Amino acid sequence: MPEVKICKSAELKDGTAQIVTVENVEIGLIRHKGQCYAYKNVCAHQGGPACEGMRVPRVIDVIDKDGSFIQQKFDENDMHIVCPWHGYEYHIATGVHVADSRLKLKKFEVNEREGDIYVAI
Repeated sequence: MPEVKICKSAELKDGTAQIVTVENVEIGLIRHKGQCYAYKNVCAHQGGPACEGMRVPRVIDVIDKDGSFIQQKFDENDMHIVCPWHGYEYHIATGVHVADSRLKLKKFEVNEREGDIYVAI
């Protein structure tokens, strides 16, 4: 697949996203914990702009040794992309829907080298 230079690495700060159009394809480029991810900006549900939504950590239940619920907390190691239209959530690392693995965002390979970010289209 041909690679397209998207931006300088320094332009995409950690915790931010950038929407770019390459060859008539809108792509969401996201940097999280130093890693870059690129997805087609189309939700698998109804075509909403998935990459323009919030990014939130997974919510997990904390259960005590007796099986009783204690509280909920965030799992910062499992960040989700949340589509702003209907709240569909996808794992940021894979683009797979959190509850239905049949639903996925189209993922593009990202390479960083010599201070630039490239996406394979």
